[in-house]
Amino acid sequence: MDQNPDQFPVISIEARAARRVRTGHPWVFSNEFAMTPELKALVPGSIVRVKGPEGHDLGLFMFNPRTLIAARRLTRDVKARIDADFLGDRLELARTRRDRLFARPFYRFVHAEADGFPGLVIDRFGDTLVVQVNSAGFERLTDSLIAALDKVLAPARIILKNDSPARELEGLTTSVELVRGANDGPIAVEENGITYFCDPLNGQKTGWFYDHRDNRAFIAGLAAGARVVDFYSYAGAFALACARAGAAEVVAVDRSEGALQLAAKAAAHNGLETHLQFRRADAFAEMERMGREGERFDIVIADPPAFVKSKKHLKSGAQGYRKMTRLAAALVKPGGYLMVASCSHHMTPDLFAAEVRQGLADARREGAIIRMSGAGPDHPVHPFLPESAYLKAQVIAL
Repeated sequence: MDQNPDQFPVISIEARAARRVRTGHPWVFSNEFAMTPELKALVPGSIVRVKGPEGHDLGLFMFNPRTLIAARRLTRDVKARIDADFLGDRLELARTRRDRLFARPFYRFVHAEADGFPGLVIDRFGDTLVVQVNSAGFERLTDSLIAALDKVLAPARIILKNDSPARELEGLTTSVELVRGANDGPIAVEENGITYFCDPLNGQKTGWFYDHRDNRAFIAGLAAGARVVDFYSYAGAFALACARAGAAEVVAVDRSEGALQLAAKAAAHNGLETHLQFRRADAFAEMERMGREGERFDIVIADPPAFVKSKKHLKSGAQGYRKMTRLAAALVKPGGYLMVASCSHHMTPDLFAAEVRQGLADARREGAIIRMSGAGPDHPVHPFLPESAYLKAQVIAL
C-alpha cells in the first residue's frame, strides 16, 4: 500500500455528507459521492483522502467501492502515514484504557470504530490475541497490524479469526489461521474471579463474549441459594458465575456439545462440578419441555446468539425474542428473576423492549425491570454510531 499521503486518491463528497462527517460521523456511504471509473478501479481497502464540496479536508479513509459503507475514517490528519507506528500508537492508547479498567489482561482490546480501528476486533486472553478483521482496509494492513501488536504487547500467540459474515459484505474470503504460537487446545479466560476455557480456533466469534462481564456479575449477585437455568449457555459463563456465587442448582443448556465440554472443564477446574448440570438441547425445545413438565426456577437466563443477522431478518428475529421471553418467563417462580438479552445490532433498544413486553404479556406475567444494560466498558460505543451499542439486556423481577 502506497504510504505517501500526498499521493492518496482524493474523493469529494456531497455537502450533507460532509457536514455529518465533519461533526464526527466516521462513515461515508456509496451514494454520497460520484463513483467514477477511477474510484471503481481502486483496490478495496485503499487509503483515500476525502474532501468536502468546497475542498476542505475531512481526513484519510479506508475505501471500498463494492460496499454500502464505502469509506471509513482512520484519521482527520491527511498527512498521517498509515503504518505500524501509526497503528501502534492507537493500540497503546487502547491498552492504557483497558489496563485502567481491569487488573488482569483479559478483555476486548480493540472494539472497531470506537477505538479508532474501523472494522477490527481484537480480544486479549493473557498472552494470546484473537484478531477479527472485518474490513477490506485492515485486510490490507494486516502485516502492519501484527507488527504493531508485537511492539505493544509481544503476544505469544496470534489467531486470525477471519470467519465473520461481515467479511463477505466487504468482498473478503473467510478463514481461521494460527499465525503465531502453538495450537494447544482450549485457552484459559479469567473473569470475575473465575477461570473459564474457550476455543478461539473453533468457537463462536473470537471464542468468548467479554461484553456480558458486568451482567454476569449482577446475576451472580442474585444467585445465592437459587435454582438457576442458563439457556444458550455456550461455555458456561453465566452458569458458573451463579454456581460460584452459591446457587443451589444450576442447569446449563446449549445445543453445542463442544461448548458444554468447555463449560464442564471450567466447572471441574473451579471445583463447581457438583453444582452444575449440563444439557445438550435446543433452547426453545427445552423451554417448552420444561414448561409442560412444570419445572420452575428462581433465575432464568436467556442470552441467545443474534436472531437478527440482517435487516431482512428483522421481523422474524423480533418475533423470536418475543417467543423466547414468553417461554422463559413461564419458567420463573413467583418472586424470581428473568434475564433476557439481544446482541443483534439491528434490534434497537426500543424494539427489543417492545418484544420483551409483548413476550411477558403472552406469558401472562407481570414484573418490574430492575436492570437495563449493555456491554461492558471494554466495548466502548462510538458517539456517532448508535448501532455500536449493540448489546441490550434486561433483568426483570417477576
